[in-house]
Amino acid sequence: MSVTVNSQPPETHGKIGALSILALCEVAAMALWFSASAVVPSMSLEYPLSATQASLFTSMVQAGFVAGTLISAVLSLADRVDPRRFFMTSALIASLANAAILLFEPGTGPVYVMRFVTGMCMAGVYPVGMKMAATWAKGDLGLLVAVLVGALTLGSASPHLFNAFGGVDWQFTIGTTSIVALMAAAGINFVPLGPGQTKSPPFNPQYLMQAFRSPALRLANFGYLGHMWELYAMWAWIGVFLDASFRINSAGMDPALLARTMTFVVIGLGGISGCLLGGWLSDRYGRTWLTIGAMTLSGLCALIVGSLFGAHPWLVGIVCIVWGITVIADSAQFSASIAELSEPELIGTMLTIQTCAGFLLTLITIHLMPIIVATTGWPLAFASLAIGPALGVWAMARLRTRPEALKLAGGRR
Repeated sequence: MSVTVNSQPPETHGKIGALSILALCEVAAMALWFSASAVVPSMSLEYPLSATQASLFTSMVQAGFVAGTLISAVLSLADRVDPRRFFMTSALIASLANAAILLFEPGTGPVYVMRFVTGMCMAGVYPVGMKMAATWAKGDLGLLVAVLVGALTLGSASPHLFNAFGGVDWQFTIGTTSIVALMAAAGINFVPLGPGQTKSPPFNPQYLMQAFRSPALRLANFGYLGHMWELYAMWAWIGVFLDASFRINSAGMDPALLARTMTFVVIGLGGISGCLLGGWLSDRYGRTWLTIGAMTLSGLCALIVGSLFGAHPWLVGIVCIVWGITVIADSAQFSASIAELSEPELIGTMLTIQTCAGFLLTLITIHLMPIIVATTGWPLAFASLAIGPALGVWAMARLRTRPEALKLAGGRR
């Protein structure tokens, strides 16, 4: 009688199962982030929306997220509340707020209030999910956090896919994303925490200053800010850019369908491949090495892509896909760096402060884009995003020279 021996320890099975469910819940919940932004072109066919009104569909989520992360950071909620309960409550409220958009006319005040509430609740989804993943880390933190950020990216891109299937029926996208977020609220309760879970610290508002008092944490946060200057403005406006470009030159294809599908590929599939590749490389060659390389490439794409407006769709698409991969490849590694440089019991709070500062910055670039496009056109608008990666490269190069950098990726800097 032969006996099959499972070479993987039980902890490995628990880790794979936990991270699989967590990733699915992140995809489902984060679909709410761009649920309304993705349907702006379809919505505009029924309701005339100004450039400012269109920007508010994304920026109100960013503003809500900043408010939510501030509250969470001040109260250290990410480290003091059971992360599964925090995630569940946040996803539940966010799904209801997103569905409530259907009750009001687009472009009116109540819609933006609902977007703000949705953003606030994302503070209990994004950084909390990264903390949960970190509890399972054992020499692979970069890859684990990359899986979560990849899930976030796919979730953020999924409304564009729903929109492609739903055609001009923008209510379909809003309804679908609300339903999948409800599923995430239920599913997160089945995610066990890993052995790296630490005891909750006592409440102390001075923890807020630690993120910028420590030189190493400060440089990692500055690198993240440079990354965020580019990322969400690119995500928020790449679909509009592709739609406008393909209406000039679609090579005989349906420009609207092509733009929606390509936007999903650029943000979603490009994001997943970028995150996973970035996580794998970062764990093996170092956090600063990866972030500097990714920001250099994404900055170059930002300088180039606007000049391709109206060019053949495959040329535009290829450059945008490369941009979609490189613009997100480093994102998880800034979070992994913060986790490795922070005190173990403060990881959740430090990650929350990091994301709060980063998303506060995105409010500037998201609203600057339509102004620059209207004034100078797409080439300079996208080129202005390269400022962030340039500053981010400087910050991470400085961090690389500090002794604290030996804490990164097992000493690989």
